[in-house]
Amino acid sequence: MRIITTCLPCEGQHGSSVWFRLQFCLITVRMFRLLPRRLRPLSGPPGCLSARSARSFSGVPPELPAALVRSTFLDFFRQKHGHQLVPSSPVRPRGDPSLLFVNAGMNQFKPLLLGTADPRSEMSSYRRVVNSQKCVRAGGKHNDLEDVGRDQHHHTFFEMLGNWSFGDYFKEEACSMAWSLLTEHYGIPADRLYVSYFGGDAASHLPADEETRHIWLDIGVPPARLLPFGLKENFWEMGDCGPCGPCTEIHYDHVGGRDAAVLVNADSPDVVEIWNLVFMQYNREVDHSLRMLPQFSVDTGMGLERLVSVLQGRRSNYDTDLFTPLLHAIQQRSRAGPYGGRTGAADEGKVDMAYRVVADHVRTLSVCIADGVHPGMSGAELVLRRILRRAVRFCVEVLQAPQGALASLVPTVSHILGDVYPELHREADRIMDIINENEAHFLSSLQQGSRLIRRTLDRQDYKHGVFPASVAWSLHRNLGFPLDLVDLMLEERGVQVDRQELDRLMAESQKVMSELQAGAQAQVTLDVLSLAELQRLAVPHTDDSLKYQYRLERGRYVFPACSATVLALYDGQALVSEVSEGQRCGVILDQTCFYSEQGGQSHDQGYFTREGLQDVLYPVEAVVLAGGYVVHQVTAADSLKTGDQVQLHLDQVHRLSCMVKHTATHILNFALREVLGPSVQQRGSHVAADRLRFDFSVKGSLDVSQLQQVERCVNDIISANHNVHSQELPLQTAGHINGLRTVDEVYPDPVRVVSVGLSVSDLLDDQTDGRTSVELCCGTHLLQTGAIEDLVIVSERQMVKGISRVVAVTGREATRAREAGQVLSQDVDSLSARLSGSAPLSLDSAQRLAKEVGVLTDAVDNTPIPQWQRRELQIHLRAMQRNSNTTVRKLETREAAARAQALLEKNGRKDLQVDAVETDSLSVVMKTVNRLSAAAPRSYVMLLAHQGHSGKVLCACQVPKDSPSLSASDWALAVCRHLGEALAALHWLPREQEGAVTSLRL
Repeated sequence: MRIITTCLPCEGQHGSSVWFRLQFCLITVRMFRLLPRRLRPLSGPPGCLSARSARSFSGVPPELPAALVRSTFLDFFRQKHGHQLVPSSPVRPRGDPSLLFVNAGMNQFKPLLLGTADPRSEMSSYRRVVNSQKCVRAGGKHNDLEDVGRDQHHHTFFEMLGNWSFGDYFKEEACSMAWSLLTEHYGIPADRLYVSYFGGDAASHLPADEETRHIWLDIGVPPARLLPFGLKENFWEMGDCGPCGPCTEIHYDHVGGRDAAVLVNADSPDVVEIWNLVFMQYNREVDHSLRMLPQFSVDTGMGLERLVSVLQGRRSNYDTDLFTPLLHAIQQRSRAGPYGGRTGAADEGKVDMAYRVVADHVRTLSVCIADGVHPGMSGAELVLRRILRRAVRFCVEVLQAPQGALASLVPTVSHILGDVYPELHREADRIMDIINENEAHFLSSLQQGSRLIRRTLDRQDYKHGVFPASVAWSLHRNLGFPLDLVDLMLEERGVQVDRQELDRLMAESQKVMSELQAGAQAQVTLDVLSLAELQRLAVPHTDDSLKYQYRLERGRYVFPACSATVLALYDGQALVSEVSEGQRCGVILDQTCFYSEQGGQSHDQGYFTREGLQDVLYPVEAVVLAGGYVVHQVTAADSLKTGDQVQLHLDQVHRLSCMVKHTATHILNFALREVLGPSVQQRGSHVAADRLRFDFSVKGSLDVSQLQQVERCVNDIISANHNVHSQELPLQTAGHINGLRTVDEVYPDPVRVVSVGLSVSDLLDDQTDGRTSVELCCGTHLLQTGAIEDLVIVSERQMVKGISRVVAVTGREATRAREAGQVLSQDVDSLSARLSGSAPLSLDSAQRLAKEVGVLTDAVDNTPIPQWQRRELQIHLRAMQRNSNTTVRKLETREAAARAQALLEKNGRKDLQVDAVETDSLSVVMKTVNRLSAAAPRSYVMLLAHQGHSGKVLCACQVPKDSPSLSASDWALAVCRHLGEALAALHWLPREQEGAVTSLRL
């Protein structure tokens, strides 16, 4: 690329006009390496398939059991080509918050691909690797959940066979081994195979992968079966940033005996991709530019299920021995007929679809639970909860299997996969228990939802063909129904949800949630006039004692049922006797089991139903306490009037999460005082379902040792599984308890006392030294501390002088924080080892290391990890940043001096010096200009540099201090206008000597 531009006339110190022409070339670099030799064809002349590779086996490959298909793959690379067998990682990503699940074979090797592997680890020694990786694609970028069951090849769980090279072999060897395995060892007829490769992308300045094309031609693939495709099909990327490169895919034609080239990558069920070979040679930068990787890698992936279907001569993955035992077991447990493999309209009653959904989902559930992912309320756990509920619905309603049938399939999954994944055998009983427990909870919601759908469809005023979006949204929001499940249930009746209205409700709900989070949502709170009216009418205060009346049975919390009478309704302005559908109101009941927001604890969530109208849900949006009345904020789903009888349904998962966090907050309060001394005083707290926040008085921020001691103290109490006691006492009596923790607020009388490990009566009798957590508290708590499982402080900072705020997580979130901290610690150690090694040989390498320190610093600052560990890593990284910055500055100064000297020798000390330099560094360009100006202070100096990785041209200039007619910024702007019109890319950096620097994207 060549750019020629003419600068505007410039007036020098003598007033003379100087015209000049600037010309420089941008050199294009080939983005792929040439191999020294090409593979010879297996036999025969070039371009022809060998007789051996083309053997037809009557047009189909030999049938092989799935276990033999897997072992043949692993043995081929391990025994014949020296690959190391690495076990599959768990499907729950470790230390990678960007993923819900492991969704590709490369996930566990990211540290190697990113260069962050600990040099002391076994992983750093990997060169050739083979494995079969457990993968889940349900949620996130790769999400196949919606398609599972509808066709015969989509799965949420699958196995990915893969071979890897980390700086060892590359394209030639990878292609050769793949072709040999498929055609010679698996016996797939070569005339059934087609190969795609990357055909280039002009917009990205990426050339076609001619190297790979020639390799396949030399192997013997005919040109007509070697097809180029673009970025979407044949350029693989790890994510928005990171290693990437062209890929080549091998496709199989199930029909054979024809030219099926037009069906490749055309979503044809007859021509399917079976193997993807990715050649990682670039890195996608944050600015979307591509840089060549210092080490090339090979990452291949071949879905076991699809390969088995090819080798067993089946058109459907579900017809292979990976699924047929499961399908047979499902039939034995259900009232449905045998599996028939039907899809679409031919699948009457969606029975075969149900078979596929249940078979797929029970595999996913088994693998995920064995790897520590349990159905829950957020992230991967929420996705798994959705998968379980989808499986239960198809199992019970469509296949008419009895409750417990889904869990009973787990031993069959273990039989099929347990030999290669032994954790399935070890965890089988626990997997079944978790599935059964979640199924029982969902079935009650499912029955209620089904009744609600039927009732809605039977209404006289129902508009045929379109289902009310408000009902569908209520099912989703209040009963936890995935919206796709609602769609499926309606689809069977030839009905569709009013999608436009549903989208509006979803958007509205999101807006409300955003406002609530921002504190902008006004609650329906009783005003003073309404409170007086309630008293005048002698409306009794709400009895909310049921919120404390829960118990433990066999390790599970059991919450009481609650029926109540509507005593009053408040429309936001006054008390009313009735509200209509869609009206927002406050509902006052004679009794409630809901916890109202107070004491720093979030209010309970749930809904209630009206007697005689049990299928209409009134979602409780907030619960507040005013003057002894518990006000339930509700948007009426139907009419509601005083005197109505309602049943309250508590969101038990949310309640239990709040109980965990509240008890953990008390223990944390106690631990802080134990470690820091009696001067620590609570200054505020907030307890929510996902985390806890605690504010307290302290002279300065906690150091690493103090944070570790506090965590250790808390987790010792958790491990001891102490009983948590609570008792109401007269306020004056409670004040005599030794060690009682209070905050500056008005307490009720009597007051509730919550104690950990010691009973309140023992504390009153002064039988102990009182060294335990004991507080006045109206919140809901655990009955034993062990349910907290773990606590990690993920943040601690001074809000104002003398007041610190701690944020902590518990349970699985705490475990994840520890794992993430361990991963980041290893990354920091690895980078430190590289920085402390030999000095960088070039400015580019020094800048890359400095950039890596910055990226890692951002990760340490923003990832939830133990706060004490964050502090240690931050100290280490700051020292590393100082050292790397010093190295970069020294190299920049040295390079600028050398370039300035070369330019002076070339151009002398002319009044006008305009030239180009080869560097990507903005600092080097400016330092060079400074040196030239210092050597020739009366000269007008301008240098330009093309940044190859970003496509920008850097322009830096300086004019003499006393230049009367030209400023550096005007000069640079004028030149850049001639270079291009993209003025929005200009960035000015003023310099001491009337200097300016700018960059222009070409």
